Amino acid sequence: MATDKKIKKALEIAVRYGGIDGSHHKTWVIDQMVRALAGKDYRKIVRDACDGEDGPDTYEWDEGIPP
Repeated sequence: MATDKKIKKALEIAVRYGGIDGSHHKTWVIDQMVRALAGKDYRKIVRDACDGEDGPDTYEWDEGIPP
């Protein structure tokens, strides 16, 4: 997917769902935006986000709940 298409998709998700109440829904929005922008690199980005000073599971990645 071309970069412009990825950005457009992420912005569409933000605009369509970003205003829905509930932190679990907002977490889903963030996850979906990361998926749209990362494409095939999604799993690596999540793995890197969870990695920290205490090893690969230092931080959690929550996929949220769709609205």
